[in-house]
Amino acid sequence: MNTIKRSYSRGAIHTPLIEKTLGDFFDEVVARFPDNEALVSCHQSIRLSYSQLQAEVNQLASALLALSLVPGDRVAIWANNSAEWLITQLATAKVGIILVNFNPAYKTIELEYALNKAGCKALITMAAFKTTDYLQVIRTIAPEIHTSTPGQLSAARLPALHAVIHLGEEHVPGFMRFRDLMSLGNALDEHVPRVAATLKNTDAINIQFTSGTTGSPKGAALTHRGILNNGFFLGEGMSLTATDRLCIPVPLFHCFGMVVGNLAALTHASTIVYPNDAFDPVRTLEAVQSERCTALHGVPTMFITELDHPRFHEFDLSTLRTGIMAGTACPIEVMRRVQRDMHMRDVTIAYGMTETSPASYQSTCETPLEKRVSTIGKVHPHLEAKVVHPESGDTLPIGVVGELCIRGYSLMQGYWNDPEKTVQTIDSDGWIHSGDLATMDAEGYVSITGRIKDMVIRGGENISPREIEEFLYQHPAIQDAQVIGVADEKYGEELCVWVIVRPGLAISEDEIREFCSSQIARYKIPRYIRFVDGFPMTLSGKVQKFRMREIMEEELTLAVC
Repeated sequence: MNTIKRSYSRGAIHTPLIEKTLGDFFDEVVARFPDNEALVSCHQSIRLSYSQLQAEVNQLASALLALSLVPGDRVAIWANNSAEWLITQLATAKVGIILVNFNPAYKTIELEYALNKAGCKALITMAAFKTTDYLQVIRTIAPEIHTSTPGQLSAARLPALHAVIHLGEEHVPGFMRFRDLMSLGNALDEHVPRVAATLKNTDAINIQFTSGTTGSPKGAALTHRGILNNGFFLGEGMSLTATDRLCIPVPLFHCFGMVVGNLAALTHASTIVYPNDAFDPVRTLEAVQSERCTALHGVPTMFITELDHPRFHEFDLSTLRTGIMAGTACPIEVMRRVQRDMHMRDVTIAYGMTETSPASYQSTCETPLEKRVSTIGKVHPHLEAKVVHPESGDTLPIGVVGELCIRGYSLMQGYWNDPEKTVQTIDSDGWIHSGDLATMDAEGYVSITGRIKDMVIRGGENISPREIEEFLYQHPAIQDAQVIGVADEKYGEELCVWVIVRPGLAISEDEIREFCSSQIARYKIPRYIRFVDGFPMTLSGKVQKFRMREIMEEELTLAVC
């Protein structure tokens, strides 16, 4: 009698978990590689060796304690990529202060909500970026700051917040400059190691607010153990060493930059390279060339923008070997172009979610080429995964589409001060439900087929937008495509595709439909086709399909009227 094989897999355990705090492990790396270049921040013209970075980190850790902050207190950072961001990440970890990451795109209401939700005692912020005056946003919520002594804020709408530190050089009433905060510390302060010795690696060390499409954002509380080991195993998947140089154009406020980037590099004594404060394709290509980077991270849209930039062929990218493409679905054709045209033969795909610190799956340098471009790899070490029926929760047979669930060391402690939402996401057996549809093969490789909430149901037929997107990427004139469902009286939902046309080429709606008609089922051919220059995106590089739906349904309603 044949036994049906179920969609369950467990990661390798031959490499043990790191059972140290982030601060202790960082100090060990510094002791082994003190003179290795740790950081190059191109836009700031800053270079730091590992020993120099450690001195800056210890100085800030001491300064934070001088602000009367103690382990478990929350300090928020609201800023783009910079050396100060990395120093703050490591300094807070060293003395057990929980770093709370804020999206630089936050507006007044979102900032107020997040500061109060996490109970932040201090905020480190940019002074300004593009058209946003960050200090004025803070004054709007806390007008009391104008007449307060720096570090002694008492604001009615922000009762927990006492200190606001800005990264600029100007003296601003009520605000403290970052350099002034640093001056409060002492890199040799003996209080820092005494506090560090009291910490446990299972303590929460970071709160990441998830960018939900409905309701208020949830703050995922991540531990030393979760993010440190996740960063380490991600680096292992890329075969990083102390001679590698990792270019990080993705935002640090997101797990992609902070863990997949910073911690993957730091745990292997590699060099971190920030090409700019925010993503710019030319700055990124320039940094890879000038700093001779061997690894490059990005979401698919970043790689597409780089590959299709008019100046792409001006740059020598021959030093590239590896990197990670993640953050959203990775089109197979884009993966192939990155390997071929950017010399990233060992590029890997990583998959995860904020709540799992973040990665739970990754292809590696050893993954067969076809599996590397068509799957998200195998489950990470020390984690378990299964594919279940979205409604019954039963583990499904191999090859059957269902919801991907993860369990193991990397799971968040829970949503900060939100036990009800935590229980809705992590079940009683410790499995976190991803909301992603997936299939698992007999070897344990997983393919993501879409989001449960993105599935289009047209006339009773379940249609995966991902399947149609992958098909459209094969057309030489289509640079990028995103498929959504929009409301329809007859079928319940109809398919709509937004298309970005490759520069210098042209394609019509009829040509797209003709391209589809001979190769995919008629009911999968999009009824609505919209040509666009770009998609609504989060700063972390995720396409906001809910916003696309809103725009299309509003346009279609107006057309009917």
